[in-house]
Amino acid sequence: MKSGNPVLNEKYFRDNSLSSTEAMTQKGTYQKTAILLLLCVAAASYTWGESGASFIMPGFIGGLVFALITIFKKPWAKYTAPLYAVCEGLALGAISFMYNAQYNGIVQNAVMLTFAVMAIMLFVYANNIIKVTDKLRTGIFVATAAIGVIYLISFVMGFFGTSIPMIHSAGPMGIGFSLIVVGIASFNLLLDFDFIEKASESGRAPKYMEWYGAFGLVITLVWLYLEILRLLSKLQRR
Repeated sequence: MKSGNPVLNEKYFRDNSLSSTEAMTQKGTYQKTAILLLLCVAAASYTWGESGASFIMPGFIGGLVFALITIFKKPWAKYTAPLYAVCEGLALGAISFMYNAQYNGIVQNAVMLTFAVMAIMLFVYANNIIKVTDKLRTGIFVATAAIGVIYLISFVMGFFGTSIPMIHSAGPMGIGFSLIVVGIASFNLLLDFDFIEKASESGRAPKYMEWYGAFGLVITLVWLYLEILRLLSKLQRR
């Protein structure tokens, strides 16, 4: 069992089968995903306003810290995953307000599109329209890593007052880049769904992995939302 999501790994399911009350289930994982999303939205509503800008960096830094703790201490996911969701929500609320101040209604559209994409990808996965094979996992993982490298280079270049040409622009290249990134983020959802299903069916994933699986899915949804927000802002600027 493999996943292209770097926070999900097969080696945690090599133990003997667990009892039904001890093992991870799909229903439990999706219930915990809903809890994390509610926490994220609640935190975002707190920073929705002009004063929320001060929460952006602390929110993302806190989210990174709790994400790393969750990755390396998976049994703690019950506690660290909700804290991650709250931190991300604090940052997202402030960022969303800033975007909405420039382009009224953009946040509502981004939220609806994010959940629409999730629903579509879940339908595609559930009906085997796109099968998650090892080749597909590898391709998505490589593409995701490449996007991460591009963003890292752009971030470092920002300290020198420059950036990678055109990818942040509202021109054809910038919009095309955002469309590609949204597509890659969307395909990561397939890997998340596949991981949750396979881990649950194996009967070897402990109960705390429901929080960990939900954490991985929320990471993808947060990324997808931000990329859709960027794409819509570029389209508005044209």
